[in-house]
Parts: sequence; C-alpha cells; structure tokens
Amino acid sequence: MRVLWLKLRDFRNHARTQLQAIPEGLVVAVGPNGEGKSNLLEGIALLFFLASPRASTSEPLVRRGAEAAYVRGEIEAAGGRVLVEIEIPARGASRVQVNRSPVRRRRDLRRQVRAVFFGPDDLDVVRGDPGARRGFMDEAATSLWPLKESAVTAYERALRQRNRLLKEWDGRGTPAGLQAWDEELVETGAVLTALRAEAVSRLCPAAEAEFRRLSGHGLACAYLPSVAGEDLAEAFRALLAQRREDELLRRTSLVGPHRDDLALAVRDLGARAFASHGEAWAAALCLRLGLGEAIRVEIGEPPVLLLDDPFSALDPVRQREVATRLPGRGQVIVSVADEAHVPGHADAVWDVSAGEVTVRDRSSGEASGSTRSGPGEEAR
Repeated sequence: MRVLWLKLRDFRNHARTQLQAIPEGLVVAVGPNGEGKSNLLEGIALLFFLASPRASTSEPLVRRGAEAAYVRGEIEAAGGRVLVEIEIPARGASRVQVNRSPVRRRRDLRRQVRAVFFGPDDLDVVRGDPGARRGFMDEAATSLWPLKESAVTAYERALRQRNRLLKEWDGRGTPAGLQAWDEELVETGAVLTALRAEAVSRLCPAAEAEFRRLSGHGLACAYLPSVAGEDLAEAFRALLAQRREDELLRRTSLVGPHRDDLALAVRDLGARAFASHGEAWAAALCLRLGLGEAIRVEIGEPPVLLLDDPFSALDPVRQREVATRLPGRGQVIVSVADEAHVPGHADAVWDVSAGEVTVRDRSSGEASGSTRSGPGEEAR
C-alpha cells in the first residue's frame, strides 16, 4: 500500500504543494521546525482517516485568508487505486469524495486503505491519563477492523444516556428506566471490552518485540479491563449491582470500558511514572509500529506509516536503530528537523521550507526543483 501522489491547496501553511510519483519505501521530509513538515504528514494522513490526527476542528487546517483547504491524493492498495478528494471549509462539515463518489462514513474508506500515524502527542499514551490509552485501544481496534467502529460509538451513546439519567435523578428511589440503560450498557460494554482485548492481543507482542530490539529490555503491555470474566455480561451485571449505591450517590456510571486502562511497564516499573523521557517516547513509537505490524498481518499488506519527528527524543544509538529498521515496512514517510537524521538509505528526500516542498535530487545531493504548483493550477 502506498500514496502515489498528493496535492494540497491552502492547507495550513501549504498554499499549493504537489508531489508526484511518491516512491515505495522510506521517504523523509526535512526542514527546520515550523516550516510545514508536520502539516505535510497531516495532509497525507487525511487521505486515510478523513480527520486530522493533530486538530479536533477544521478551522486551523485552512490557511489564513482562504475560505477552504483542499487535499487530494491517490492511494494504491491490493484492491486497486483509491482517489480521495477532500474539501475542508473553515467552518462546517468537510466534503469527501472517494473515486468521484461522495462518502459519508469514514469506515467506508478505511476498509480500503490503512495508515498508522505517530506524532509527539503519542507520548500521552504512555505518560498521560488513562483516557489517552483508551483512545489508543479504540483507534487500534477500528484500524484493524473498520466495520467494528460502531462498537465504540454504541457504547459511548449508551454511557452518555445513562449518565444523563443519573445526573438528572432527583435523589428519591431508583431512576425510572435505569434498568433498561443497565442492559444497554452491559450489551455494548461487553462487546467493546472483547474488541479491545483482541486488539491489544494483536498489537502488544509486536510492540514488545520492537521495544526489545530498540532498547535491549522489555516493554510489558497488558489490557486492564474494568470488567473481566468468562461471561462478560454476567460479570458486568454483578459489578453494576455492587456499585449501585455509589453510582446513585455520585450520579455517574462507575462500571464499564470507560474505566479501562492499558498497563505499560519498562524494566518491571510502570512506564507512566518511572520511564525516562526517552523510554516513554520509544514505548509510544513502538506501540504505533506494533499496530502497523498487526494491520499487516490482518490485511496481508503493510499500512502506510507516517512518523512525525520520531527521532527527536531518542539518543543517537536508538535513532540509528530505528532508522535501520524502517525499510522493508512498505511505504514509510518520516519528518525530521535535523539534516543529520536523514537516513542515507532513504528512497526520497523532501526539503520543506515555508510551506513549499522540493524533491531532492539523490544522485547529486541537490534539490531538483520546487514541486509548488503554478498559479493557474487548481488542486481541487
């Protein structure tokens, strides 16, 4: 699987950028901080996710002074070529076409193409609150099995409605309708718990192996569900009954996958509290690489790996180790701020400056000319 070409128009600081004939293998975007490397990888990620991995709203994606941003590109997968076209207004919903047909649900695209994005915010998966790790597990599950995205949304909907009922309760007796929402929470929660457990069982062995090769010692990775047992539904009901008084007193749901966590440990110590910054960074990176390997096994071809600044928090030895292990994983697109971090075995190098991208001539070491579109060309 690989991105064949990309066009950005008025996307962040990229007024008009186009890249043709993007090669298989390792591609490196290099340039000082703030010049548009991360924005470039974010634009590529949109072709796969139809949402930004860095922003929760569309407004920051649109270049200042423009009414909308446009992202276009074509992805080659085992099932054929997929043309993705996205119009992102500063306000309102984006308009998406896949192979010239409108698309309303992200999973319709994610069934065809897969990518894994790593960025500095991934450090929160290791160092942050449990919510970041729950989000990672759900993202892993929907990346492996896009059609099961509804398992996540169904539980969130049931939890939201049940919490509203508890919050609005006047404090006398038991809220009317609570039993029905108990059953909805049990049904959707058991499905989500099983889905997370399967996703973790797929990605953690690969992540642990990546970390051991990188550091020489292990990364323990284990799912910590709020509800466990051979019969998840019965275990869920029993815990709800046990915590009923506490829930009525606190007016919120205290049992379910929204209380799950992912346990991560380095040298037998909890990574959140005891791992060094470099170890936590390496663990976050290895979790993403482990997810990439799990997807490769699941679908029979490697996803596109988008690694934003993966070397910055690693020591020189680990930087070299990561760089030497990136080839052979399909198409891997990496951003770096330091010229010294550009691997000599890269298949292509893109120089990024002020939102313009220049493909470097690898035979001479010089840039071969800007890829910026001409004034008359539209990146629709």
